[in-house]
Amino acid sequence: MKIKAYSSFITDNSSECEAKCFYLKTAQNKEFQSQALEKKAKIISVKQAKELLNIDESIKIIGISGTNGKTSTAAMMSFFLESLGYKVFLCGTRGAFIGDKLIDEKGLTTSPILKTLSYLKKASEEKCSFFIMEVSSHALVQNRIEGLKFNAKIYTNLSQDHLDFHQNFENYQKAKESFFTDESLKFINTDAIKIAYNPQNALLYGLDKKAHYCLSSYDLENGIKAELHHENKVIHINSKLVGLFNLYNLTAAISCVNELVKPDTKELEKAISNFQGVSGRLESVAKGVIIDFAHTPDGIEKVLEALKYKPLIVVFGAGGDRDKSKRPLMAKKAFAYAKTLIITSDNPRSEEPNAIINECLSGIEKSQNVFCIEDRKEAIKKALELKEKDDFVVILGKGDEEYQEIKGVKYPFSDKAVVQEILKNKSI
Repeated sequence: MKIKAYSSFITDNSSECEAKCFYLKTAQNKEFQSQALEKKAKIISVKQAKELLNIDESIKIIGISGTNGKTSTAAMMSFFLESLGYKVFLCGTRGAFIGDKLIDEKGLTTSPILKTLSYLKKASEEKCSFFIMEVSSHALVQNRIEGLKFNAKIYTNLSQDHLDFHQNFENYQKAKESFFTDESLKFINTDAIKIAYNPQNALLYGLDKKAHYCLSSYDLENGIKAELHHENKVIHINSKLVGLFNLYNLTAAISCVNELVKPDTKELEKAISNFQGVSGRLESVAKGVIIDFAHTPDGIEKVLEALKYKPLIVVFGAGGDRDKSKRPLMAKKAFAYAKTLIITSDNPRSEEPNAIINECLSGIEKSQNVFCIEDRKEAIKKALELKEKDDFVVILGKGDEEYQEIKGVKYPFSDKAVVQEILKNKSI
C-alpha cells in the first residue's frame, strides 16, 4: 500500500517503489530492500515513518490478545471511553472505526504495520486520545506490530485455534505470550489458561480473590449483574449482555478503562449499562434467532452454555484451509448442547464442503437429530422450519461477515440477511 508523505509517498511494496519515494522496511519485507534501493527509494524505519506522517505519539495504544473475546472487549472499551468523553480509534476483525464512522472495511484482525500507521495518522488528524487494536497470534509471529508502543495490553483467554499456522498448541501459546513480555501495563485473566508474562505492571482480573480486579459475586440469570472490587472501590455491573464469557470481557474492559482514566464510578457504571453489544456477537437478528462468530470449540461451548436455558437448534460449519483438528471438537461441543444440530458449510475456501462436514461428523455419534446440509442458506431455512415456539436458533461461525469464500471467490452472504429474507418471504 501507499501513504502520501510530503511530495512523495511511503510504501511497503518494493514493486511500487520509484525515485525519491520512501520504502518502509519491516520484518515482513526486509528481503526486498535491495529491489527498493535499485529503484532509488529511500529506506526508512517505522520510527522515521511515524515522523514523516506526523503521528501523535501521545495517543494511548491499547492491544488486546487472546483466542476469544478480542472484538467484544475492544468494542466495550471503545464505547466506555467514548461515553466518558474521549475520542477513540478502534481497529480489528470488524474493520476500523472512529465512533460510529467506518474508516476502513474488514481485513486482517491485525493489519500490516504500514496500514496501522495509516490508521494512526488518521487518529492523529482526528485528535483521538486512544487507539484500540486487536492483536492476533499471526501478527505476533510476523511482527506486524513492530515499532508500536503500547500503553496497555489485555490477555483474554487461550484455547485451540490456528494450529494450521502454528503447528501445535505450544507454539500458539508462545506466540500469545510474546506480547506480554515487556513492562507495559498488562491485564491478565487469572481464570484462563495460565500464560507466561512479565509481572512488572501486571494486574490480574477474575474470580480469584487475589486478583487486583476481583468479581466477588455475579448473577447471569437475566443479563449480567455483578460487583467488581478493586482496592476500596466497587464497580457495579448491570448489563443486558448474556454469559459468563461476556462478564470476563466486561471485566477486562472495565479494569483497563479504570486504570487509564480513573473515571467517576457512577459515570462508568452508566456507560456499562448502556452498552448494547457487538454486531455478529450473540446478536439477536429475529425473535428467537441468534448469530455469533464463534468458530473454535471453546467459543462454541461458551456461547451455547450462555443460551442453554432454551432448547437450541444449532447451525454451524468449519472454515476450509484452516486447523482441521478442531472440526470434530467443534461438532462435539455443539452436539452436547443442541436439541437439533445442522452441520453446513462456512467458508470452505479451496476445500470441498462435504469433506469438511464429514470431518466435523467424525466427532459425534450418528443421530436422527443431526442434519448435514451443504448449502448454508438451505441449512438456515431448515433450522427456521424446525423451530418451535420456545426454541433458540443459533447460527455460528460467521457472525457479521458479509461473504462466503468458495474456491477463491468471495460471494455476498450474510447470515443475518438470509434469516430476515426467509422470514420476510414467509418461505417456511
